[in-house]
Amino acid sequence: MAFVDEHPFEAKIARLNIAVALVAVGIGGLFGLLQAWFRADFVRSFFSPTQYYAILTAHGVLMALVFTTFFTVGLFTWGVTRSLGRGFHDRRVTWGWFTLMTLGPILSFVSVLGELVSWIPLHATVLYTFYAPLEASPTFYVGLALLVVGSWGAGVDFLWSLYDWQQHNPDTRIPLQTFMAVATMLLWFLCSAGVAIEVVFFLLPWSLGWIPAVNPLLTRTLFWYFGHAVVYFWLLPAYFVWYSLLPKFSGGRLLSDSLARVVFLLFLLLSTPVGLHHQFSDPGISQGLKFVQMVSTYFILLPSLMTAFTVVASMEHGARQRGGTGRLSWLRALPWENPAFSGCALAGLIFAAGGFGGMVNAGLNINAMIHNTIWVPGHFHLTVGTAVALTFMAVTYWLLPQLTGKRLRHRTLAAVQPYLWFVGMVVMSNAMHREGLAGVPRRTSLPQYSQVTFNLPITGLGETHLQLVGGAALLFVSLCCFLVVVLQTWRGERGAMPLAVNGHVPEPLSGADAGPGILDDFRLWFAIAVLLVVIAYGIPIAQMIQHGLFAPGSAPIPA
Repeated sequence: MAFVDEHPFEAKIARLNIAVALVAVGIGGLFGLLQAWFRADFVRSFFSPTQYYAILTAHGVLMALVFTTFFTVGLFTWGVTRSLGRGFHDRRVTWGWFTLMTLGPILSFVSVLGELVSWIPLHATVLYTFYAPLEASPTFYVGLALLVVGSWGAGVDFLWSLYDWQQHNPDTRIPLQTFMAVATMLLWFLCSAGVAIEVVFFLLPWSLGWIPAVNPLLTRTLFWYFGHAVVYFWLLPAYFVWYSLLPKFSGGRLLSDSLARVVFLLFLLLSTPVGLHHQFSDPGISQGLKFVQMVSTYFILLPSLMTAFTVVASMEHGARQRGGTGRLSWLRALPWENPAFSGCALAGLIFAAGGFGGMVNAGLNINAMIHNTIWVPGHFHLTVGTAVALTFMAVTYWLLPQLTGKRLRHRTLAAVQPYLWFVGMVVMSNAMHREGLAGVPRRTSLPQYSQVTFNLPITGLGETHLQLVGGAALLFVSLCCFLVVVLQTWRGERGAMPLAVNGHVPEPLSGADAGPGILDDFRLWFAIAVLLVVIAYGIPIAQMIQHGLFAPGSAPIPA
């Protein structure tokens, strides 16, 4: 029986969240194509350099916040309900948080449109990194706050379902999918508190004229307190898929349940206390604190390396179950024609490359070479732009039939789509990384200056700009293929064809009982995570506000 028949209300909520995510990725993808072509001097007639920043803002917010948050909530709605075998406790609460989540992006997007449409008296060209001194209309900040608060409501619903389940199963280990979803939402509660404080207590009152000024360093720090950990809020739903479904797509089973739990707890503990490594060039923060957070940042490599080992081992198990042999030739036995598998596998491969770039970003000395260059967008287009986005697309091919009871349509188009995305991202991100090493700035609508020549090896900016144009075009074509498959599947008739996929999720080779029960004590791990945040941020924030909470900024602190 399909999930939609067992839990019709939760399937509807999951579908609605995924539908909003698809609208966001469609609009955001179009804006991404336009800004890439504009920067590469391929198309300059559609909008002005000033409007470029509004399109950049919309692209970043829609893709990095709206698409990821809504898809995560939809995916976790399915995972928590399926693994616990029970629905949400109170439908009124569920409709309440979904309404807040949906209203928020609408308000923020309308504010951005004010820069593109003259009759909308609003503005928002503050980019995805919306900290001071750039200022937007109050509606932009209200929309962001509603999105965050609504997502908190979704997390409360997941916790409520877990609490109800534990009342009837007091001595049973938490199912792995629910464990991963709850750990991710606890991380989200912790890290998004920073951006909520920034928006509600500083940026919104400032935009309304209630306070005359804000402390730019403080608001920037509050953003990056959130801004690094949010990467793992994006990434952990992809890990959720890689751990619980990719082994199934491979034809096998997950290697270890306990190892997956340890990985998610490590991300809960280590992700938030390291945001200062995004502020290596900022005055007002001592070099000692920056060094400590640089070292702490490298610890996050551990759960990623553990994931690489576990997921690849699980894939190999599946391949050998399918008849694969040899040290590496077992790779040929994997179902590369299945878009659910190929999309996840290619996303993981790209993420490995993005991880190496992340080590450069986190280095206190070598970060200065690529800071505020287009290298940085090249890096996060590998991580959130592929590791996360392509995984979400891939799992949609498997999940949508579960949520609708309809068979996947246009399977050939679906099979090609992940490879188009992979090639397009390799081409575009390669150009971004190379230009970044040459010093080409990020965030600028016109990257070439008359006084500066960027010397790239071989052929220079003309060739890398061509890669930007071509890579962005391939990505947009891939996105259109994905949307066509999804929309045609959604429009199909229920019951006209049998389900294309089996909804059963196999148990791991090594189950939860192989690990200690303390792993399931979320109260303990969340308390430790809060303590680590207080230790990491207590001193720098105290120094920032010593001259006043709303002061324009404190004097630089000696190294």
